[in-house]
Amino acid sequence: MIAHLRGKLIDKQPGQVILECGGVGYDVTISVPTFTALGAVGQEAALFVHTQVSEDQIALFGFLDRDEKRLFERLITVSGVGPKLAIKLLSGLSAERAVAAIRSQDHAQLVRIPGVGKKLAERLVLELKDKLDDFAAAPVAVAQVLGAAVEDVLSALTNLGYQRLAAEKAVEHAVTKEPAVAENFDDLFRAALKVIR
Repeated sequence: MIAHLRGKLIDKQPGQVILECGGVGYDVTISVPTFTALGAVGQEAALFVHTQVSEDQIALFGFLDRDEKRLFERLITVSGVGPKLAIKLLSGLSAERAVAAIRSQDHAQLVRIPGVGKKLAERLVLELKDKLDDFAAAPVAVAQVLGAAVEDVLSALTNLGYQRLAAEKAVEHAVTKEPAVAENFDDLFRAALKVIR
């Protein structure tokens, strides 16, 4: 099984990279955070890899960090969660936030991911909440600290097509830079938009 690859990025697009290692190009499915963190085409990259073997194909799933890979491997043990859905989940929530949502039984956070319904969110929590003790505790989400205006802005940004993780980072950056904007939806929305664009 392939567990790690290091080589030159010869193609990169959201959800997929081709990594050339020793003259062989490996087609690897990746999450959005991994895509964002990878360098440009032509640069060297290293990925932790999960190899999924089925009757008709061998698929590679790549992760920049070992914790994201470990969480992916826990997610696919849950009935109804295949590798593609696990990658979607890790694209919509960082590994830390996914762990926090499962531990705190935050079904609302999980059902925001396309393909995750109420029953699947409940199953994820039920099957994994006691199996994530070896993951570090996540920092408290900015929305939990600051309340409704922040959640409304996050919702507005995701409705405009921005990824939830990018929206959260933009809001955190805006609030850190100017804490007063957290009190008002319009001010916070404008400040977060400036950051995210």
